[in-house]
Amino acid sequence: MAKQSIFGRISQLVRANINALIDQAEDPQLMLDQMVRDYTNSIADAEAAIAETIGNLRLLEDDHREDVEAAREWGEKAVAASRKGDELRAAGDAAGADKFDNLAKVALSRQISSENEAKAAEPQIAAQTEVVDKLKAGLNGMKEKLVQLQNKRSELVARAKTAQAQKQVQDAVKSIDILDPTSDIGRFEDKIRREEAVVRGQAELAASSLDAQFNELDDLGELTEVDARLAALKAGGSQGAIGG
Repeated sequence: MAKQSIFGRISQLVRANINALIDQAEDPQLMLDQMVRDYTNSIADAEAAIAETIGNLRLLEDDHREDVEAAREWGEKAVAASRKGDELRAAGDAAGADKFDNLAKVALSRQISSENEAKAAEPQIAAQTEVVDKLKAGLNGMKEKLVQLQNKRSELVARAKTAQAQKQVQDAVKSIDILDPTSDIGRFEDKIRREEAVVRGQAELAASSLDAQFNELDDLGELTEVDARLAALKAGGSQGAIGG
């Protein structure tokens, strides 16, 4: 997988707004489960690609160090050959001096070649180092996002379970609510209230009948007294007539 595409995927996932995605999802838990899988797979792909990129960078760095070391060694060989040539020339050995001077030139040529290779690799190493640093930072960001996703999923599952438990409690409370006319207890209470009303009606009716009986008794007492007085009047009248 190309480094650029890996870096693009990392940037996209790191910038993902988890809360906004959850708000848009029909089933947030399923969406988070899928996102966790996607992030986990992407992290695995990114780690493999970054490891390869880092490996290539280390090879470039190794080659650069070898070129730098080769340039140093060829420089030392050029110095040694040049000094040997000077010694031979001072001793009158012109042919030997020329030989070592030519060796010094060959060493200097190799030194220049190694230095050029080292310099040519430096911009590439710098660019590759920057890419690796960005990929590492992006990978760390993805891992942090994955932790957020896992925590968010755990929170969401816990909240869903709590909401379900609360609903069950509310349903249970509603089923035994004596004020609920649709509940069995509510219907039983209504039946008892009707029976109590009947008893109250019967008691009231009985009391009314008893009052009527007492009223009749009072009326009977009044009639008896009237009869007694009438009898007395009649008796008094007869006596008056006899006495007269």
